[in-house]
Amino acid sequence: MAFLRAGHDLQVASINGDGTPHLVTMWYEVDGSDVCFWTYGRSQKVVNLRRDPRMTVLVATGEKYEELRGVSIAGRAEIEDSPEAVMSFGELVYAKHWGVIDSETVRDGIRAMGAKRVVIRMKADSMVTWDHSKLGGGY
Repeated sequence: MAFLRAGHDLQVASINGDGTPHLVTMWYEVDGSDVCFWTYGRSQKVVNLRRDPRMTVLVATGEKYEELRGVSIAGRAEIEDSPEAVMSFGELVYAKHWGVIDSETVRDGIRAMGAKRVVIRMKADSMVTWDHSKLGGGY
């Protein structure tokens, strides 16, 4: 879980109406045991997840083969659209990327950013991890 908490970019795959994958990158946060992100409520990924909640997410790092590490999680999306849930998550994302929320002006900004957003909370069914640094140079 520490690896997930340290990351910033989440590759998010949902399923388009024609069965093809829809893949985007989102900023995310871990909330309890759930990987979460927020996005516009009318975005393609939300349309897809309302129709079919199955999704897969990926966080990976490394520049060289022996540095590659990652986690891929398959599960189902829960969509939260209450203003309280969106604001609470917006504050988590703000704190992760920009630091302490130190004024009502910042909170007002988060509230404005969240006005048209929903929170996607991923409920994991399975997880696969890898860490090539453990290979010790033997591939």
